[in-house]
Order: sequence, then C-alpha cells, then structure tokens
Amino acid sequence: MKEKSFYLQNEEEMDFIPIIPINEQEGDTGPEVVIPNELPLLPLRNTVLFPGVVLPITVGRDKSIKAINDAYKADKLVGVVAQKDSNVEDPTVNDLESIGTVARIVKLIKMPDGGTTVIIQGRKRFQIGTIISEDPYFKAQILLLEEETATPSEDFEAYVATIKDLAGQIIQLSPNIPTEASIILKNIENPSFLIHFVASNLNTGLAEKQQLLQLNNLQERADLLMQLLQRELQFAELKNKVTNKTKTELDKQQRDYFLQQQMKSIKEELGGDANEREVKELAKKAENKKWTAAAKEMFKKGIEKLERMHPSTPDYSVVYNHLDLMLDLPWQDYTEDSYDLKKAKKVLDKDHYGMDKVKERILEYLAVLKLKGDMKSPILCFVGPPGIGKTSLGRSIAAAIGRKYVRLSLGGLHDESEIRGHRKTYIGAMPGRLLQSIRKIKSSNPVMILDEIDKVGSDQRGDPSSALLEVLDPEQNHTFYDNYLELEYDLSKVLFIATANNLQNIQPALRDRLEIIDLNGYAVEEKMEIAKRHLVPKQKEAHGLKDFTFKIGDKVLEKIIQDYTRESGVRELDRQLASIMRYEAREYVMKDKVKAILTGKDVEKILGKPRYSNDMYKVAVMPGVAVGLAWTYVGGDILFIETSLSEGKGELKLTGNLGNVMKESASTALSYLQANAKKLDLEPDFFSTKSIHVHVPEGAVPKDGPSAGITMMCSLASALTGRKVKPFLAMTGEITLRGQVLPVGGIKEKVLAAKRAGIKEIIMCWQNEKDIESIDPGFIKGIQFHYVKTLQQVLDLALV
Repeated sequence: MKEKSFYLQNEEEMDFIPIIPINEQEGDTGPEVVIPNELPLLPLRNTVLFPGVVLPITVGRDKSIKAINDAYKADKLVGVVAQKDSNVEDPTVNDLESIGTVARIVKLIKMPDGGTTVIIQGRKRFQIGTIISEDPYFKAQILLLEEETATPSEDFEAYVATIKDLAGQIIQLSPNIPTEASIILKNIENPSFLIHFVASNLNTGLAEKQQLLQLNNLQERADLLMQLLQRELQFAELKNKVTNKTKTELDKQQRDYFLQQQMKSIKEELGGDANEREVKELAKKAENKKWTAAAKEMFKKGIEKLERMHPSTPDYSVVYNHLDLMLDLPWQDYTEDSYDLKKAKKVLDKDHYGMDKVKERILEYLAVLKLKGDMKSPILCFVGPPGIGKTSLGRSIAAAIGRKYVRLSLGGLHDESEIRGHRKTYIGAMPGRLLQSIRKIKSSNPVMILDEIDKVGSDQRGDPSSALLEVLDPEQNHTFYDNYLELEYDLSKVLFIATANNLQNIQPALRDRLEIIDLNGYAVEEKMEIAKRHLVPKQKEAHGLKDFTFKIGDKVLEKIIQDYTRESGVRELDRQLASIMRYEAREYVMKDKVKAILTGKDVEKILGKPRYSNDMYKVAVMPGVAVGLAWTYVGGDILFIETSLSEGKGELKLTGNLGNVMKESASTALSYLQANAKKLDLEPDFFSTKSIHVHVPEGAVPKDGPSAGITMMCSLASALTGRKVKPFLAMTGEITLRGQVLPVGGIKEKVLAAKRAGIKEIIMCWQNEKDIESIDPGFIKGIQFHYVKTLQQVLDLALV
C-alpha cells in the first residue's frame, strides 16, 4: 500500500475538510485486495465515508474499538455505515443505514486517554445483506455495489467543471479552509473521485450525504451534488457578508480603542496632554499682552471654557481660533511716529513730484501730533484720475512718518461681512478685512489705504459703504465693533487714506466723513520730470539696462508724451518707455552696443507713427465747428461741436450720445440766439426756414454736463452767421437764457488737456480765474485766457 498524504483538522473548526490521497486511483480495488463476503461493521455517528476518500475518525465505543482491532489484525478491511440517528449511543441493527462503504484501515493510533484514532480510506460501496452477529460487534454478509459510470459527454464534463467551480468559490468564502484545498481540487482528474471527495467534505446534513452515497448512477450523483453545492454557496456568501460586517464594526471599535490607548501613552511620555499644553501656552502669551479690561475678561472666560471642552467637539476649534485672534491683534501696540518734518518732506519729495497740497496736509498733521502728543487721525480721500500715484502716495506717507503700511482694496466689494466680519458660530467665519490687516502688520496705528472707495458695490448681502460709515468717522471708530471679535476695537489711531476716481459714486453720508483732496492730472512739464526721476530709471533696471549709459533728451521725452499718450497720469507713458527699453535690450543682445542718445527718429522707429496730432485743429477751422473742454474721470479732454444748416421748418436735431443736461444746453443756446437775432444781423424768420443739426463726434462715448454751453452757442452762431470760430481756441462755461456765463468745475484738468492738445486761447467764466491762479504758471505757459461774463463777450472773442 502506497503512503498517503492528507489534511487533518478538528471537525468543529472547519466547513470543508479536504482529505485526499496521493494516488486518487486507489479508490478502486486492485487485484491485490480481495474483499470478503463477511465484514465487521463500524457505525459512524456524524459522517458518511465515500469510496476513495481518506478520513480520520476517533473511535470511543467499546464495540467499535474491538471491531477495529480485530480487523486491523486480519485483512484491515471494515464495513463503514452511517447511523440514521447520531444521538443514539448504542445503535441496533435498525439504527444503521443499509448502504455503506468498504474501508481499509490505513493507520491505527492509540491515544493516551484510552481512545483510538483510526485513519481509513473508502474502497467500494456495499449493501448489508444479513447480520451474522451483534456481539461483541456487528458482523454482516455484504453485497458489493457496482458503479454505473457516466458515458463521456459534454453535459457530464460541464457537471464536473461546475462542481469544481462551485467548490472553489466555497473555499474562497470560507476563511477556515486552507488555500491549498483549492489547488488540490483543481488537480483532481478522476470525475468519480472528485464527486466523492467534494461530497465527503460538503457541509450538509447526514441524510443528504447518505442519499448521495446510495445513488448508483454517477451523473445523478453529480446532479444532486451540484444542487447541494449551490445551496452551500449561497449560505457561505450570506455568512461571509454577515461576518465581514460584524468584523468591520468590531475592528473599528478595537482600532479606535487601540489608538486612544496609544495616544494616551504618547501624551504621558511627552509630559501631558497636547491640548492642555496649547491652553497653557495661550494663557502664558496673554500674561504680557497690553489690552483693554474688556478684552482681558473675555479672554479669561474663553480660556476657562476651553479647559472644560473636549478637543474633538466642533466648538473647541471655534473658541480656540477666537482666542488666537485676540492674542494676535496688537490692541495697544503702536509704532513710534517720526516727528522730523524736514526728513518727512524729503521722503515725500523724493517719491512723488508735485502734489504740494497733499504734502502740506501731511506735514501739518505731523506738526500738530508733535505739539499735542495725541490726536485723532484725519480721514483723507485722494480724488483724481487713474495713474497719477494716489495709491503709491499712501506708501510714501507711511515711510515719511515711520508707520507701517497696509492696503485694502475695496473695488467690487459686495458683502458687508468683509468689513464687519462674520459671527464666529458660522462655519468658515473670519474677522473683517480691517482686523485681518491689523492682525497681519501687528500695529494699531498703521497707514491704511482704502483703495477705490468709489467702486464699492451693494446688493442683497448688504451695503459695505454703510459699514464704512463707522470705520471712517473719527467720533465713532474708537469703538469699532467686529462681529467675529465680539469686542470693540480702537481704530482712531489708524491713518485712513481713501482713493477714488469719481466723487459722485461715493455715498453722500460717507463722502461727508472724508477730507477730500483733489489730485489733478500732470502737465507735460511734470510728466517729463516724473519720467526723468522715476520712470526711466525704473524701466532701465527692470530690463537689465541699469549699468548702460544712454540718454533720452527732454525733446524726445516731450515727443513721446505729446505724440504717443493722451492721459492725466503716467501709466501709458510708463508702457511706452518700457517698449523703448525692450528695443534697446534687444539691440544690445544682437549687436553688442547701445545707442548713446535716443532721437525722435528712433522713437518713431520703435513706437511707430505718432498716434495723436494737433493738426486736426488747423483743418477743423470752418463755420459751425467749435472746440470745447470736457472733464472725465480719467482726466480732461477736448471735444468738437459741429453744427450744420439745411432747408426745413426750424427743427433742432441733436446727436452724439448726449445726456439731458447737454441737450438742454443746446436748446438754451438756440433760444438765446433767436432772441438776439438782430445783434447777429439775422432776420427773425430765418430760423423758421432752416433745420439745425448739432453733432458731437465720438458718438459711442456718453457725454453730459453743462460746461459745453458756450461751445454749443458759438457753434450755432458760427453756422447761422457763416463766420468761422478763431483757430486754436477752446472754451468752457455754462450759459443762461439771460446771456450770462456761469463757472464750471475741473478747470485744471481741462486746461492741461488743452495744453496737451496745442490750444493757444481759452475762454471761460470770470469766476474761474481763481482756479487758473492755483496752477503753476510754468505748466500753462503759452496759453492766453479770456475771462467773460456775458455771451456777447464770447461771440466777440470767438467769431472771426
């Protein structure tokens, strides 16, 4: 007999016990083994033995031990039959199944407790004939049963393959079955043995196993086995699902407990709880903090609340972040101001050319601060066109007085909470941007630029400009309340400087709190100085030309300013200079040299043909055309007003995207001319036979305001009389039906625009003379001003 290999495990620990011989063909009786007609019977209580299968069993009953011992001494063959009822301790003949399996005893092992373990291998099925004896053990005549082998066919092969597949799936789902079982299963080639092997180890009832053993036809046995396997697989899947779910829940609980214990041990090793240390650190920082009594009391309550809270609660981080903000805010920490007025003036002059009015205001503030020692900061508002240096002036002011600088951009701000902060109970709540900025720079008296205050929006989320009323009122901002901080904070020492392009867009109540300082556009001479002192050196350094010596003369700079820019500020000039520097950098890299002096021809080569020209004022001299001066938020500008006559019935047609005020100015001018027709040598019925069309070019640009009144009147009078308007003459002023000329605003911007455009004479109201006197005479050199009181004076000066 060849040596056998098998897996032996306790039956209670496994669902599927794979026990297999090395040579599966030994399930058949060879010629050397002769099965006698009479055999001792061995009743089994819990299992059924199938042919070919090796099975370890523990024998405990005296009758069974005697039968095994006698058989082992003889031919080692025994008839194994299953009990109908496994609970019967001492079975009779009627308690035994009629069909069993002839087994060969492979190994007999005597156990220390007196029991016997025997390893048996099934040989052939048999049926009990006659019981010969019942004492000392059952002995019977047997009838061997022949297998009805299935004929090889595709159906049977499919049965075998399905059985292998189902058994493999059950093995995968059963964690107690060794993985080697599936490998052994795949290597069984004998279909009969495969069926017996799987049936023997199937986790099913004894009756169903016995039913499998009793079937003579192998295919029928395979069919029944497949049904049982299907049921077993479903049960295994369900069991696996339940087990995994329970295991996951247990694993999570065990994992959490294990991690908590580890965390506890780590904290003990490090010398205490990390959260306790955090709270202690907060309290330690607060000891040396200079703050108000209310802030100190709130911090104390917050610390006490934090000590009582568990770190995993959501409110813990809310309270912690609030206390952290309180510690980070400077409260009563101030930077020391520099009271050296000469040094401050020097810093301001170095950074910005001109702007004397602003510089004087800052020096006055410093002087009072030096004398009094304490003063509420003024709320300044710089108003002027873009690109003149309003924002950068704030940085220079901070440097001049020795304070920290912070900029707050208000352009497009819609939410009031950006100013006042959110309530700290909201998820993601933050303090307002004012306190965030102060927290960042660690000073309670910085220079804070509120940039683009005229572009603050408002919608359903609130009106930020209304929230700014408290911030920008010197009588209120010492008790500014932030919703997140939930405390009053003193902003009275902050020097607020707002910037705006258009005052009309600022809420009236907010505008009332601001000290308005008008910053006008630059004259050509100012732009040349700014270019020489700041822009050219900055662009040379930005383009790697700092160490190269090439000169841009005054005439060349003037040509760039007049022919390539039309602006109040210097941003476009800065871009044109950057284009020149890029060209010079390329020339040096390619030709290894830089031209020493830049000429006008070089400028045209680099920047192209001039974009703007004053020649249009020469060719525009014809009856009905007058030049006016306008103010826009980007600075001053000039505009033409054209009038033409045609046969008609006295209608007045206005085009050019004009506003209501401008249209009314045209109607007023026409009414005045009709009332004074005789002074213009016009027949009274002349107006009823002509249609008048007034047009202001650049029709896509909206235009409005009263300042074009005298220009419209001159244009109408020129067209009606056929007399030309004097060339290189511009005018601005409001008119009345009584023939009076009224003053208008934006004079400096308009005059500088006229100077840029090459205008030589300007007519305006006599009351605007004071505005002209405030302009540096050097900037308006070459312009003749005519101050008038009546429209007749305007006509006498304007019409040739």
